[in-house]
Amino acid sequence: MSLPLVAIVGRPNVGKSTLLNRLAGERRAIVEDVPGTTRDRIYADVTYDDREFTVVDTGGLEVSPGTSLARQVKAQVEMAIAEADAIVFMVDVREGLTAGDEEVAALLRRSGKPLLLAANKAETRRRAEDAVEFYRLGMGEPATLSAYHGRGVGDLLDRLMALLPQPFLQEGPEAAESPMMGVAIVGRPNVGKSMLLNTIVGQERALVTEMPGTTRDALDTPCLFQEQPVLLIDTAGLRRRGHITPGVERYSVLRAMRAIGRADVAVLVTEAPAGLTAQDLHIAGFVHEAYKGIVVAVNKWDLVEEKDTATYTAYIRGKLKFMPYAPVVFTSALHGSGVEEVLEAAHTVYQERLKQPPSDHLQKVVEEAFTSHRPPTHRGRSLRVFSTAQVRVNPPTFMFRVNDPRLLHFSYERYLENRLRQAFGFRGTPLRLLFRSRGRK
Repeated sequence: MSLPLVAIVGRPNVGKSTLLNRLAGERRAIVEDVPGTTRDRIYADVTYDDREFTVVDTGGLEVSPGTSLARQVKAQVEMAIAEADAIVFMVDVREGLTAGDEEVAALLRRSGKPLLLAANKAETRRRAEDAVEFYRLGMGEPATLSAYHGRGVGDLLDRLMALLPQPFLQEGPEAAESPMMGVAIVGRPNVGKSMLLNTIVGQERALVTEMPGTTRDALDTPCLFQEQPVLLIDTAGLRRRGHITPGVERYSVLRAMRAIGRADVAVLVTEAPAGLTAQDLHIAGFVHEAYKGIVVAVNKWDLVEEKDTATYTAYIRGKLKFMPYAPVVFTSALHGSGVEEVLEAAHTVYQERLKQPPSDHLQKVVEEAFTSHRPPTHRGRSLRVFSTAQVRVNPPTFMFRVNDPRLLHFSYERYLENRLRQAFGFRGTPLRLLFRSRGRK
C-alpha cells in the first residue's frame, strides 16, 4: 500500500520547495529566488506524529509566453492533484492575494480534494495578520507560517493530519497478505510495457504506438491467472533523474512510483537489443527501495540472433548486483512468446513473499549462522542476538533482538540475509531485517 500523497501547489516563488525541504529535514529541492527553479520530480517521505505520508512539490505554475494561466494550470496542476489525497495550497503573504491565486483556488475547489491554505512568509505577527485577506479565497482560515524559519510548520502539520486518510492497522505476519496480487509493469519508455499488458489480457487495454511515453497514467487491469485474481498496473515509462521534463511527464513519473508502491511484484521490462541500461538500474533501485518483488522481463527477444539465455542471464546478474535474487524471463510481447512465463514468475515471487518459516527452524538457522561466522568486534564488543522472529510477510520482515544495533556492520547484515535465503528461498523478493535493542518496542 502506498503512503498518502500531499501535493504542495501554488504560484512560482511562494516557497513550495522551501516547505518540502523543511518537512523532509534536508535540502531535497533546489531553492532559488527564480520562478520555475524546480524542474525535476521532487518528493519526500515524511513522518510526523507516528504518521507517514509522501509530499510532492509541484514545481510552480509557470506562465510561458503566449500561454494562458488557465492552460498552464490545467497542464501542470491537474496531474498533481489527481493523485493527491490532500493539497496544501501555498500563497505569499508578502505579495498578498493575486489574480493567479484566485485562478488556482477555483481549480482546486473543483477538484473536491481536501484543501489546506498555507500563507507563507509570515515571519512576524504583523505579516501573519495580513493573511486575513486570503479568507476571500473561500478556503477557511489560512495556516500562517514561515517555511524558511520553521515558524508555524508544526501547526500546519497538525491540521494536515486531520485531512489525510487514517492508516489501516495491521497486526501479525499474515496481515500484509493482499487479497489480489498486484503486478506493476515498469520500465523506461518504449520497451514494450503496454504491448506486454495487451498480450497478457488478450485485448487492447493500453494504447500502443511507436512514440515513446504514450502511456501517461497508471492503468489497472484485473484478470485471472491460474484461477487467482491479479491486478496488472501499466505505468508511464520511468526516466532517469534529470531527464524528466516539466509538467505532465513529471507527474506521470510520480504516478509510476505510486504504482510500484501499490504493487506486490514489479515486472521490470527491458529490451534485449539495448541490454540493461543505466535507466533500467535506476528503476530497479526504486523497486528495491520499496521492498517489492521483482521479475526482469527481457522483451524483444525475437530480435536476438544468438539466443543464449544462460549467458544473458549471467550478464543481467552482473548488472543487478544489489538484487541477485531477481528471476529473469525472456519474452516477445509482439509475438506472444514467453508472456505466460512472466506471470508465472511473478506469481512465484508473490508466493515467496508470503512465506512464513516455522519459528523454531528460523531460530535454528540464525543460531547456526552466528556459530559458523561470528560478527566482527568493535572496541572489544560484538553483536549478540537474543531472539529472532518474523513479524511480517509481503515483504518478509524479520526482527532481531540484539544487545546494541550500533554494533551491526552492513556486511554482516548481508551475510545473515544470504543465510536466510539459503535456508528458505525467498526468490525474487528483498528481505527487510530489523535490529532492535532488547526491550525496545
